[in-house]
Amino acid sequence: MSTFKDFIAKVADGHELTLDEAREAFDVILSGSATPSQLGGFLMALRVRGESIAEVTGAVENMRAKMLPVSAPAGAIDIVGTGGDNSGSYNISTCTAIVVAGCGVPVAKHGNRSLSSKSGSAEALAELGINIDISPDKISECLHKAGIGFMFAPLHHAAMKHVGPTRMELGTRTIFNLLGPLSNPAGVKRQMVGVFARKWVEPIAHSLKELGSEKVWVVHGSDGMDEITTTGPTFVSELNNGTIRSFEISPADVGLPVAEAGDLKGGLPSENAEALRAVLGGAKNAYRDIVLFNAAASLIVADKVADLKEGVELAARSIDDGSAAYTLEKLVAASNG
Repeated sequence: MSTFKDFIAKVADGHELTLDEAREAFDVILSGSATPSQLGGFLMALRVRGESIAEVTGAVENMRAKMLPVSAPAGAIDIVGTGGDNSGSYNISTCTAIVVAGCGVPVAKHGNRSLSSKSGSAEALAELGINIDISPDKISECLHKAGIGFMFAPLHHAAMKHVGPTRMELGTRTIFNLLGPLSNPAGVKRQMVGVFARKWVEPIAHSLKELGSEKVWVVHGSDGMDEITTTGPTFVSELNNGTIRSFEISPADVGLPVAEAGDLKGGLPSENAEALRAVLGGAKNAYRDIVLFNAAASLIVADKVADLKEGVELAARSIDDGSAAYTLEKLVAASNG
């Protein structure tokens, strides 16, 4: 039987862990049995060498095994990004989730505090009046009453307390940036996942295939965003019926204007919440456009529409007929009720 020191040495020598070794190594980490020095050395050795699909998959299996689960309706999806793209953008996946739920698709949204912007999904939702510190049963109630529920990552992944201090001290991306979006507490099989680097688009699709996902879009914007962007092309890997294909999409494909990066810059949670409310209120701007594009892809993942153009049209109706705004109202009420 290998020790954690053996795993550190193997990774530091440039070798990849097998799936079984990754499972064993991350069980040690998430059980709190690795020292801070060992953990820091292991995480940086992985990053410098480059994490493998087997290592990501083994780590996610451990995360999922130790998480506090939530019961969600059949067909629920997650719309989530890794963070770490340093874009400082509006809360795009958060607004997208509300719009998609307004289309009648249950959204079990997993998220956390900010990593690379002034406002993460948790901060923005709290600013909108949503209670994020609620039990799994209460989240299930939100999903059934409002069609959307928010799962605040620290409440569902208690094992992460063993790695939090080391991650903070390292102050740089590690494999754990990838693990959260793949460890949805509701066990969704359909996901729209944004990643912080193009090199991760196809590997994450393969990892989710190994983990049992049914339909997935993994995306990365050419401007570096962990979202589908409207400033240029977006790289996509789609998992559907066990098959993975990769392609590019652009705003022109669906008749949306090309945005400037500055048009998508967010601010403090209060500013982002105000901007989000404006979009749900019908404001026509770059924030609305990027939400429509991300919602369209999410609706494909949910098998609600056949293509991106149909998805943009349905998402626009969700906003313009008030369904999205009403969804937000219902979520505020259900989470605080």
